[in-house]
Order: sequence, then C-alpha cells, then structure tokens
Amino acid sequence: MKIQLPLSQTNSEIVYPDSDGQPMADNTIQFRWITIIHYNLAWLFADNNEVFVAGDLLWYPVEKNNKLRQAPDVMVFFCVPKGDRGSYQQWKENNIAPQVVFEILSPGNTPKEMNRKLLFYDRYGVEEYYLYDPPKNSLTGWLRSELFLEIIDEMNGFVSPWLGIRFELTTETLMLYYPDNQTFTDYIEVQQQLEATENRALEAESRAIVVEEQLQQERQEKEIAQERAKRLEQLLREAGIDPESNG
Repeated sequence: MKIQLPLSQTNSEIVYPDSDGQPMADNTIQFRWITIIHYNLAWLFADNNEVFVAGDLLWYPVEKNNKLRQAPDVMVFFCVPKGDRGSYQQWKENNIAPQVVFEILSPGNTPKEMNRKLLFYDRYGVEEYYLYDPPKNSLTGWLRSELFLEIIDEMNGFVSPWLGIRFELTTETLMLYYPDNQTFTDYIEVQQQLEATENRALEAESRAIVVEEQLQQERQEKEIAQERAKRLEQLLREAGIDPESNG
C-alpha cells in the first residue's frame, strides 16, 4: 500500500541559515587580524570583479545539506563575482570552492575543532589554508598537492601562489606583504595615511593658489606700470616733447 506523506514533508524547502550563532571573534586581537587580512586582500583585488573576498561568511559546499558548513575567518574566491551574499552556497556559484582560507586562532579554539576544520577544507577543495596564532606568533600553512593539503615546511618568506602575498615572521608578529612589497596595514593606519595625503594635497593647493595670486598681482602691477608709461609718453608728445629724444 502506498503511504501518502504530509505535504510539509514532501515539499519542504531546505533552509541554509546565514548565521551559525557564533561570534565573529573572541577578542580584539583576533578581530584586528581578521579585519587586516580581509580589508587588505579586498584592496589588493579591488580592481578585479572576478575575485570575491569574504569574512566570517557561512560556506555550504554541498546542496541539500545545511548541516555541512564552515565559516572561515577569511576566504578568497577566484572566478567568482563580487557582491553581497547571506551565505556562500557553492552549487549556485559554478561549484567553485574558496581557493584560499585564513583562520585566526583564539583561546576558544580547541585542537579537535581545528583538526575538523582542516579535514573539511581538505575534503571540499581549498587549495591554500593559513592558520595564525597571534599570542604565540605561530603561522602554519597547507598547500594542495595532487590529492590533498600538505603542510608547508617553511612559512617564513613563503609566497602564496594564488594571492602573490608574502609571509614574514618577525620575533614579535606576522608581517604580510603585497606583491609590490608594501606591507599590509590596518584600517586606522590607512585612514591616517589618507588624511595625511589629503592634507598634503590641500597644502599644495593652497601654495599654488598663493603663487597664482602673487603672479596675478605682478601682472596687474606690470600692466598698470605700462599704462602709466604710455600715458606719460602721450602727455610728453602733446607738450611737444619727443620722449625718445636724447637731447
């Protein structure tokens, strides 16, 4: 006998939540590093409309499975258009997985949790995975071989194949460099640089205005002097005196 299921069970739509209820960061250091990496990578690829940089965005790799998901601190997708998304549903994006993933460790992250994330990224196609622990100043990276993610033996001086950025570990902190060797900066530093640049531009504009005003005044004084000389010459001629005569 055929059993008729309730309508709600046969035609139910799978919902892919935009939030997992977890905070973006557990502390200010973790948040600062997430924003530094996210914003600098966004600036790096600002002119390329086919590079999408996301922070704390839920990634669903498999359709019809809303339990299978991760929200990396930063993800970079190549050949994916920029744009706002509530979540990244891979089957709607030409089935393109993030090529690069960053995670910033916090005290709340357990080894078991991070091992699960590594297995997830390995299984679902991530090609570069970087894990930074700010308090310990420890950086670990994995690069995909033919079959799986393999740990990178030396991260100090390593250049990301996809991003072109360079990693340098000093005794105190991690330094990230653009392909042109400029360092990653945080939002406050960028704002200060922009303000300094704007102030220099305003000062240069003010100096140019002053110089132009001085030149204008000199031109006016020269024109007045020339008019006076012409008037004097005219008066001399009217008086019967040749102004060009030496006698």
